[in-house]
Amino acid sequence: MPTVTEPGSQPKHDRLPPSEADPAVAGLTVGLGGRSGRFARLSSSWWTPLRIALAVCTLTFGLGVLQKAPCMDAGWDRQSWRPFKALCYSDVGFLYQERGFAEGNRPFLDTGNYPVLEYPVLTGAFMEVAAQLTWLVTGDPKTDLTAEQKRDTAGVFFVVNIALLFLCALITVGLTVATARGVASRPGAARGQPLDALYVAAAPVLAVTSTINWDLFAVALTAGAMFAWSRGKPIWFGVLIGLGTAAKFYPFLLLGPLLIVCLRGRKLWPFVQATVAAVVAWALVNAPIYLLAKNEWLSFWTFNDARESDYGSIWYVLKLAKHEVADVNQLNIVIFAGLCLSIAILGLMAPRPPRFAQLAFLVVAAFLLINKVYSPQYVLWLLPLVALARPRLRDWLIWQACECFYWMLVWMHLAQFLQPGNPDVPDRIYWLSVILRMAGTLWLMLVVARDILLPEKDPVRQGDLVDDPSDGVASKAPPRELAPA
Repeated sequence: MPTVTEPGSQPKHDRLPPSEADPAVAGLTVGLGGRSGRFARLSSSWWTPLRIALAVCTLTFGLGVLQKAPCMDAGWDRQSWRPFKALCYSDVGFLYQERGFAEGNRPFLDTGNYPVLEYPVLTGAFMEVAAQLTWLVTGDPKTDLTAEQKRDTAGVFFVVNIALLFLCALITVGLTVATARGVASRPGAARGQPLDALYVAAAPVLAVTSTINWDLFAVALTAGAMFAWSRGKPIWFGVLIGLGTAAKFYPFLLLGPLLIVCLRGRKLWPFVQATVAAVVAWALVNAPIYLLAKNEWLSFWTFNDARESDYGSIWYVLKLAKHEVADVNQLNIVIFAGLCLSIAILGLMAPRPPRFAQLAFLVVAAFLLINKVYSPQYVLWLLPLVALARPRLRDWLIWQACECFYWMLVWMHLAQFLQPGNPDVPDRIYWLSVILRMAGTLWLMLVVARDILLPEKDPVRQGDLVDDPSDGVASKAPPRELAPA
């Protein structure tokens, strides 16, 4: 029988130490004095969970910046293979030179002898802010610059983006701490684990992929949405989802899991509020660019529609193996719709209402697995969701190992290290890295699905009287006692 706290009583602690909550962590503490004892002072240290997580995030991000040092030293030159050989490639420095920023042009509104920016509006705005800060340091970009001077300016732009993306990383970690804390302080909630945010802050992929692109901006907005929902603010949840979708498409996917959660909780009004707020926020951000430069605004959609199977996807592996699928777009839609239907059935038929983070993780992970491009930095989308859905060290380590293996192999693949001397030889080691990466994500999906079907296995909900400690809307209802196991 699970541990049950009497209604109206307070739990002994707002949180459990990780050595008590996670068997894998407990095993690692054997050489460090073992688990904390009953006389341990768990709440008197200056090092609160938030400060610990932010400090670890700073260290992790700093290591990632050092890892990009060879590319910063060499300059952002497309003619050089060093970004791939040194495993330090980033879009940031190159797109500054190749999308008009180096000439002082604005995204979408200005055009020239360069491709239109293929990113959503809010990411374009993020890049514009970074460019403006860069020009404060480097001076007027409208003057004629040599290619070497543009690369030097791109280096400053990269450093500015490091600072902005580091801020996004800190915000993501801080919000994950607050969301993981859930409603542990209310009667009936036996577990709030803010140190679960270390699964974001200490992730190796946070170090090596954070500055490849601007995905952390959308991740921070999505983390804000999860926090808003945990505090019972569906309108703010919707606003942040709308803004996140204006920066990257994937936050929009969270509205599907929200519908399932609200159907199980018989609280459809919060879903309506969140959806309307998301649509309004997205429309307000996009409307000015759509009205002033419709064709340029459409570039993100047309680019992704016309894009062929690309790096990281199973479709790209099939293409390399001479088994290319004719119409990936339609097949993606059909497969993803089937996966979403399966997740919805799982959520609706589960013995107890699933947690929002569990369903959100399953949907976003399913989208990534069947997408026609799975860039290395897309793993950042899953980091806060994994910390909230399945905060267990063993599963996290398996997943991170698979992701890091792929991150290393994709650059070797691009540098043609895996097929030396004979470009006609299939790059099967890279194929293996893609499949292994997908297997790591699929493993997490399976254990999360098992947690939904067997709630007693859920490391977050175990022993609680509420179905989802991080659901601020559902938590307003009186807590329900668990049935005997």
